[in-house]
Amino acid sequence: MNFIAGIRYNFRGFFIGIRTPKLLFWGMLRFAIVILITLAAAAMILIYHQDIMDLIWSKPASLWVLWLWYLLSWLLSLFLIGISAIVSYLVSQILFSALIMDYMSRLTQIHVAGGITEAEPAFSLKFLVYLITQEIPRAIIPILLSLFLMIVGWLTPLGPILTVVSAALAAIFLAWDNTDLIPARRMIPFKDRFQFLLGTLPFHLGFGLPFLIPGVNMLLLAFAPVGATLYQMERHGNGTSPSKEMWVA
Repeated sequence: MNFIAGIRYNFRGFFIGIRTPKLLFWGMLRFAIVILITLAAAAMILIYHQDIMDLIWSKPASLWVLWLWYLLSWLLSLFLIGISAIVSYLVSQILFSALIMDYMSRLTQIHVAGGITEAEPAFSLKFLVYLITQEIPRAIIPILLSLFLMIVGWLTPLGPILTVVSAALAAIFLAWDNTDLIPARRMIPFKDRFQFLLGTLPFHLGFGLPFLIPGVNMLLLAFAPVGATLYQMERHGNGTSPSKEMWVA
């Protein structure tokens, strides 16, 4: 699967999601959760905006530099709101979205194949914890790493290169967070799933690229499990318990 195929699967899943009532409900619920947490975090930043600014630079008395203080003040606010959006996404992933994503993946399998074809684990606290813990290596650490590289890029001459690299890494791992749903549910070892990612980087870059578009990225992320599940089903078929070779090929 190539770069263009990744983009196609992303939007194909989105349009199937908004046309299927159950998928539309759960996708919009996930979208609403992220937005509400983001708004709450942004509101806290705006409430304490003055206190945060005072810790960095007290408001100057001189009119000659006051304009610079105001400019820095609002640039800081925009930066913190951007950080709050990322943190809100990660919080929602840990608390809610991992479960919603898995359920949307199951609904997609039912919608396309008429049922969940792989062996389905019994509903248990252990399985729920397993789903949530998958978010640490699959999404949380990579996104924080991308954010770190972006900040380092702003502070060093390597800024343009690191900014592009960090954006590409974020896109790839956001895509993998969704394409990994079925393999993770089938309890395929993490090493094999990561090897699968390394072998399909162009596809995952294409699938994740739309997630970098401001304004529509949260909506596309809400329905990303649909396209990712379609990809896994069509790549590996609908058989049960595929061999390790299928996933790492």
